[in-house]
Amino acid sequence: MVYLVEKGRIEPDALDRFQTAIDAANSVWQEVALTGEIAYEMQKIPRETVPDMPDRIIAATASVYRVPVISRDRKIKVSEIETIW
Repeated sequence: MVYLVEKGRIEPDALDRFQTAIDAANSVWQEVALTGEIAYEMQKIPRETVPDMPDRIIAATASVYRVPVISRDRKIKVSEIETIW
């Protein structure tokens, strides 16, 4: 999210709002650590298809946890990663 704020793609307070949502007692959001398993999964996502490192990390994390990615990113959407949005 810091990367997206720096690029001007999302609002500057997005990280604070997201952290508030995660910290809420009834939150459905969960933070996960960047693990070796996720790093190895990144090797399966071609850099030519998804060139931005943050996007590859997100896609690999979704693959490891077997969940879709919530993204409007065209490069992720045309990859083999399931996307919503």
